Amino acid sequence: MSLSDADYHAKAHALLARIEAQIDAWLEGDVVDIDTHRTGGLLELGMPGGSKIVINTQPPLQEIWLAARAGGYHFKWDGSQWLDREGQEFCLRLSRCASEQAGQVLTFAD
Repeated sequence: MSLSDADYHAKAHALLARIEAQIDAWLEGDVVDIDTHRTGGLLELGMPGGSKIVINTQPPLQEIWLAARAGGYHFKWDGSQWLDREGQEFCLRLSRCASEQAGQVLTFAD
């Protein structure tokens, strides 16, 4: 499903903001120490132990990219959620990658 540029940017930036808000809540609750650094459409998560997860918007392709130790994933908006080529929803994939890299269960909600 193709979005207007404005809709893509709104959905992509809302997703990044939700991720940042979840991490802030974990930091405040002393659940896990994840450092975040955001530059425009790129969000870098510094995980415990020194590994990283990078989430990057790709406006020309209208995709969200996720790079983690487990691999790289590309997500497209299907009309209701961000899905990768295997049909995996973004927050589910991010939760799995973050849990693996943090060594504890972390759940990002859509």
